[in-house]
Order: sequence, then C-alpha cells, then structure tokens
Amino acid sequence: MHMTHDSSSPAAPEIGFDQFLAVDVRVGTIVAAHPFPEARKPAFILEIDFGPAIGRKRSSAQITEHYRLEDLPGRQVAAVVNFPPRQIGSMRSEVLTLGFPDSDGKVVLVQPSHPVPNGGRLF
Repeated sequence: MHMTHDSSSPAAPEIGFDQFLAVDVRVGTIVAAHPFPEARKPAFILEIDFGPAIGRKRSSAQITEHYRLEDLPGRQVAAVVNFPPRQIGSMRSEVLTLGFPDSDGKVVLVQPSHPVPNGGRLF
C-alpha cells in the first residue's frame, strides 16, 4: 500500500491540482475502538463519525504501538473517505485513516491541533 516510509526518499512525481482534489480527506471523531486479533499485523478497528454527510465509517488501523484502545474514543483523526472499501481479514475497512511513520516506521495519527467540526474537508 505504501510506496516508502523512508523520510529521506525524494518527493513523488508532480501531480495536477485536480488530482489532489480527487482525494477526499475528511476529519472525524473516533467513537469506538475495538481489538482486531484476526489482523495479520497488529491493528485496531476504529468506528469514526464524519458528521451527517458521510456518517459513521469503520477502519482497520495499525496503530497499536502508540495508542491504547481506551484512549482513542473522542480523538479526531484524518481519513480518506472516497476509496472503495477493502476487506481486511474479517472486517470491511471503509476509510483509510491517515498517519505518518515515526523513526521506527510505527504509525502516528494525523489529527487537527484544535477541535474542528466532523466532516470538514482538508484543503
């Protein structure tokens, strides 16, 4: 899924602004987090509320290194909401929750620095 996690890699090829606009990145609030023991790599199942236009969506997220299940509800995160759903083990992941790799390649969630309305689109 990822091209590279190497922070020293060059930038990806240039894209047009229309290509950027085609990726719908929205903010949502995690309303529930569950263990996902069937996942090949350690992961949680997140239920994220993106507001009335998008609704609640589920996501498999490999964030077990930096986050505890009980600390996730109430946290806002960014996710791509217009990819087709993917079957990941026993669950259907409906959105791609976004993060950056730390120095060990473990995921650190992308989130706003201040609370914002659910469903807000990245610009």
